[in-house]
Amino acid sequence: MRDSGFGWEVVGMKSDYTFPGRWVGATAMVLGPVLLLVGTLLRWPFHYFFPQQLAAVAEHPALMTTAHTAFVAGNVLLAPAVVAVAHRIGRIRPVLATWGAALVLVGLFERTFHAGIDQAAHGLVRRHGAEFATDLVGRSYQDLHLFSFLSFAILSGWLVLAFAAYRSGVLGPVRAVGLAAMCLLPLGVLKGTEVTSVVAAVGLCVAFVPDGVRLALDGPRPSRRSVLLTLASVPALGALAHVSTLG
Repeated sequence: MRDSGFGWEVVGMKSDYTFPGRWVGATAMVLGPVLLLVGTLLRWPFHYFFPQQLAAVAEHPALMTTAHTAFVAGNVLLAPAVVAVAHRIGRIRPVLATWGAALVLVGLFERTFHAGIDQAAHGLVRRHGAEFATDLVGRSYQDLHLFSFLSFAILSGWLVLAFAAYRSGVLGPVRAVGLAAMCLLPLGVLKGTEVTSVVAAVGLCVAFVPDGVRLALDGPRPSRRSVLLTLASVPALGALAHVSTLG
């Protein structure tokens, strides 16, 4: 053993660990698609364009907040899920895995950026009303930013990743088509739900959830020490979450 400056490490031993690991990967592959589907379905009653979405925020604030939170949480969880899938693809098709995962991750970052704008617009509705928020969003809707030039990644990334998953044998034809269907999910600020949105979210569940469950069940159970450490960390994470809201 030697002191690396960041703690003691074992010299001469290698690990087969790859990020995000079994448990984070499995959790992300199950919860990410499910939360995305929940957020998509909760917005189903309202027209998908931004004036109607902002009106829905004014009339149904709790419902729309829940929908927005579920959707963005699912979107963020998809990042480690995609990395986990790309690792499996990369064993056989490394180039396709790299391109597919890279494009999808850029698309996920863009959707998170859009969610931040959505959150700001929701705040305008609560403080100044739907009419004021709709006018402001309408006047700034076409403003250029970095992600304006990268929107192609939202659509093309899922197609490349689905093709890579099929060519590598990680996904069969049906589940690969389900993954590719994510290119149907509407993109942009304050977008609601269309029929294609539901098709995309259901397709993602078909593609990812079975492997997520299989990954969680495949392998040794966590040790008692690991379980206790995890349970002990929950209050600390809750405290950190509360502190995070203060600044």
